[in-house]
Amino acid sequence: MKETTKKELVSWTKSLAFAIILAFICRQFFFSPITVFGESMSPSFQDHDRVVISKTSKIQRFDVIVFNAPDIESEHYIKRVIGLPGDSIEVKKDVLYINGKAYNEPYLSENKRNNPNNSLTEDFSLLEKTGKTKVPENMLFVMGDNRLNSKDSRTFGLISYDSVIGEVKLKIYPFNDIGLAK
Repeated sequence: MKETTKKELVSWTKSLAFAIILAFICRQFFFSPITVFGESMSPSFQDHDRVVISKTSKIQRFDVIVFNAPDIESEHYIKRVIGLPGDSIEVKKDVLYINGKAYNEPYLSENKRNNPNNSLTEDFSLLEKTGKTKVPENMLFVMGDNRLNSKDSRTFGLISYDSVIGEVKLKIYPFNDIGLAK
């Protein structure tokens, strides 16, 4: 083998190894692609949607996050953050109240249009669902956008910040067989 071919091969091998290591580090510590399974976040996210999560984001109210499921080992859930530490939460007549203030939830509009005669979210208080009057430190209260079909903090309780994998930052639109967006 010629000396220049060997040098070229070594150069390409180094470049490829560096790219693989860089991709691994980025995926482990900064961002990661995730596939959505289920309908609990419909219509915001559908079953089999692909999203990219940031692992370095500061979690804020109404962010959509991916976290380790508290009730099923090796599973992940995607939900919307409703309550942060110190928040009191209540729903009355399909209106969300956080710390006594009513909040509009525009991400529920389509589901409300499709269900005009019934409320999406049953009346409840944080105390009724978790036994706490306020969300404790290092904990979050989360709910799915498809409130009629979502296993969330109303079912399994509060989640810890430590279980959060990341915040959804980007939805990757599905492609059809010839590579064009649907």
